[in-house]
Amino acid sequence: MAGTDKTQDLTFRPSPAVILCEPQLGENIGTTARAMANFGLWDLRLVKPRDGWPNERAVAAASRADHVIERVRVFDTVEAAVADLSLVLATTARRRDLQKPVHGPEEASRRVIAHIETGAGAGILFGRERWGLMNEEVALADAIVTLPVEAAFASLNIAQAVLIMAYEWRRQSDLGNELPFSGGLEPVARREELLGLFDHLEETLDRTGFFKSPERRPYVVNNLRGIFTRAGLSDQEIRTLRGVISSIDRVHERPRADRESGES
Repeated sequence: MAGTDKTQDLTFRPSPAVILCEPQLGENIGTTARAMANFGLWDLRLVKPRDGWPNERAVAAASRADHVIERVRVFDTVEAAVADLSLVLATTARRRDLQKPVHGPEEASRRVIAHIETGAGAGILFGRERWGLMNEEVALADAIVTLPVEAAFASLNIAQAVLIMAYEWRRQSDLGNELPFSGGLEPVARREELLGLFDHLEETLDRTGFFKSPERRPYVVNNLRGIFTRAGLSDQEIRTLRGVISSIDRVHERPRADRESGES
């Protein structure tokens, strides 16, 4: 899915900070910003980005998530990046020899949401592209977050991990049941409209000789009615089908010579 709806206003509601520890590639920072923007996160913090900040490649990869990029803050240490937070979760794909609770993304998101609702700050710490977080960095966290990935191939791209956590945060929040648009489906037609379609179709099939066996006519009619009833057709769809039936009926009424020559 692509595209930014300029008619919609951005809402900077209280949400967890995303902290990237020593990110190497500007592209990963940019795609992280984009993932955050998708789900309403906006507080992105960088600890010693390898290529410095600002970073043109990050801006390009952010795909117009400018409100996140413009608010990026850079820190020299993880300690400084989390100093104003009272709940920090550290993401990791491997077991650590630390006495820390371990949460999946759902439980972690619920904990973050409950904490933020008290007016306090929370953040999620993500490690380096090549080797993740060091034990001393995980030690700064209140708990560990890990994802139910395949154990033999557990490493995720940073932006992918951020996307999953951002999605889960939104899903577990009060925004979780709000889709950006509805299907726009028209109401199902009244039964009298559907019955009119049945009559039109069956009369045309009778006239054109579709029913080869009178004994089987009731069986075929019931099958056809079942098909159209299950479809939940709208008024417009019924009008379209009746137009198709009328067109086929008119073709059948033309002399065979006209049909074969293609004349109207």
